[in-house]
Amino acid sequence: MKRAFSFESTSSLVLVTAGTGLIAATYGLIRLAFGLFLPDVRRELGLALDTAGVISGGASVVYCVGAIAGFILASRHARIIATAATIAGAAGALGMAVAPNVTLFAVFAIGSSAGAGLASPALVTLVGRNLPERSVPRFQTVVNAGTGPGLALAGLLALLLLPDWRAAWFLSAVFTVIVGVLVLLADRGPAPDASPARALPPLSWYVDHTRVIVAALLMGFGSAAVWTYARTVLVDAGSGETLSITAWVALGLGGSTVILSSRFTDRAEPRHLWAVTAGLIAITSAIVGVGSERPAVILGAAVIFGWAYTAGSGALIGWTMRIDSERAAAGTALLFVVLILGQAIGAVAAGLLVVVAGYPLAFLAAAAVGAGAAGMGVTRTRHGSDPGPAAAGSLR
Repeated sequence: MKRAFSFESTSSLVLVTAGTGLIAATYGLIRLAFGLFLPDVRRELGLALDTAGVISGGASVVYCVGAIAGFILASRHARIIATAATIAGAAGALGMAVAPNVTLFAVFAIGSSAGAGLASPALVTLVGRNLPERSVPRFQTVVNAGTGPGLALAGLLALLLLPDWRAAWFLSAVFTVIVGVLVLLADRGPAPDASPARALPPLSWYVDHTRVIVAALLMGFGSAAVWTYARTVLVDAGSGETLSITAWVALGLGGSTVILSSRFTDRAEPRHLWAVTAGLIAITSAIVGVGSERPAVILGAAVIFGWAYTAGSGALIGWTMRIDSERAAAGTALLFVVLILGQAIGAVAAGLLVVVAGYPLAFLAAAAVGAGAAGMGVTRTRHGSDPGPAAAGSLR
């Protein structure tokens, strides 16, 4: 008898490992590491705070452009999209490493975020066509969890190399190229059919996604305070650079545990998993805001937040697969774009509240919105709540 699950070939194992690495690179080492290395970049290049805000906003826009391209193209051209993700991420990181001035640094920092936007939908398609159908949900979760190891690795690079932020970006570029090439070499799945390209999803598809779209927007908003101001809370509390970077590592370690928990979470109904993860994001956001003078509490909350955020984004993939498994790449791209838009809105709102009312109120407001996101997974609706027969079969 065969075991319940085994990789059909070495290439499948390589694909999952390298795919996890590509997410780690484009998200954890490149897109999200901008804030980690920002203080040292500012000191060397004279980067102003308002300019840093423009760069961050521009990077979010470029991420969305990349994800929309994936939304449209990944189901038929996954290899091309994966290649573009690798090039965008690696070129952006290398460009930041050698940038002699703020202008060039900004160009490469903004452009590098396209890598993350392109990588997710491409890998959804590649994993879906290379692995046995029954194992796809679990390993989609594993690959998506690459953000956690990427965050942890970025934090370790910071501890080892700072203030030499250029070396950190260079190593990130090299790593991105390696894992990107391995993804392409490991792809042994069937080529897309030669039938005419399908149009964008019909209106009914978007209607079925209404609840999960709102949920993603709310979680993006609710998570923004931690992603934007968690380090600042620690620094302002006098905790120092080392502890603030350690908190970043804790976020990554928490996200990494999704790989271990995927054996259990992939069995959960996506809506229910979403409710748990969004609820934990709300709770930990509140803890960070009101417990900013207790670093040990924040480090524990960071681990939980890292797991919840990464598992929650995996739940988004599962949710859209339940609605329409054939358009999983399109659904993933759409929901991740909405998630990032929610973060952009939430970051602005949190910044205003921090200035006007202080950190506790800003984080509690984010927690309240996160609780609303959790509620979207609890109640049942006519659209997008229960899979049809075909979609349910795709998750066995």
